Amino acid sequence: MSEKTDRISGRAKQAAGDLTGDDELREEGKTEEGAADVKGKVGEVADKAKLKAEEAKQKAEGLVDDVKERLTKD
Repeated sequence: MSEKTDRISGRAKQAAGDLTGDDELREEGKTEEGAADVKGKVGEVADKAKLKAEEAKQKAEGLVDDVKERLTKD
């Protein structure tokens, strides 16, 4: 399930557990909502890692271009 789906499902199960007094269902809902939080954080970290990798690639390409330019001047 997606992050949003997990969050909605978790909240619904918690509410249903509260209404029915079903502690197991309530805990299952909390677990699903927690999973949504983890998925969100993992997504944020992955996005930041991709950005840093792209920045490193661009920097490396710039360095390679500088070396090529210096080699062709001499």
